[in-house]
Amino acid sequence: MRHSARCSSCVRDPAEAWRVHVADSLTGLRIEALREARKIADLGAGAGFPGIPIAAALPNARVDLIESIGRKCDFVRRAIAVAGLANARVVCDRAEAWAARQPPDGGRESNQAVTARAVGRLSTLAELASPLLVDGGVMVAWKGRRRIDEERELARAADRLGMEPVEILPAGRDAGFRHRHLHVVRKSGPTPPGLPRRPGMAKKRPFGAGR
Repeated sequence: MRHSARCSSCVRDPAEAWRVHVADSLTGLRIEALREARKIADLGAGAGFPGIPIAAALPNARVDLIESIGRKCDFVRRAIAVAGLANARVVCDRAEAWAARQPPDGGRESNQAVTARAVGRLSTLAELASPLLVDGGVMVAWKGRRRIDEERELARAADRLGMEPVEILPAGRDAGFRHRHLHVVRKSGPTPPGLPRRPGMAKKRPFGAGR
């Protein structure tokens, strides 16, 4: 199967869009812990992937799509309404702010799984996921070609994040992009003190960098 090397926003053909976005999103369901999760947070939901396809595939799970940009939040709300997904909702907020508050006003330590198909370093994504996850919960991150520098950075940051890298799987023939890999990272204890940090710090100064 041919895998697109183009940017996702350049896709116009419906069949190609289905493969690049929907089928690619559903590759995460290869991970048993994600399939069995009943509360899922999708970081940086953007246009609604992978959160909307996962919500459709897992009707018994509650999926919070976290997005901080208002126009994207509006689009995803409309998409959820058109799809008739009663188990999905948009959280129009920074992930750090949402993770700082306890339910029902926030998402702190309330999710069995966190998904991340957004652009970001693994250590940054793991830091944002950690305070959202219950002990033993997992983050599934959709990434492209494996980058040893990112993997080592995450390994160095693991103790500070309370997040343990578990496995890295090729996404398989249904992946929407060449060299797609799924990174599975498990929360290995209570949320470490100091998390979440101030908004933007996980990206600007990722733990594990510069060593």
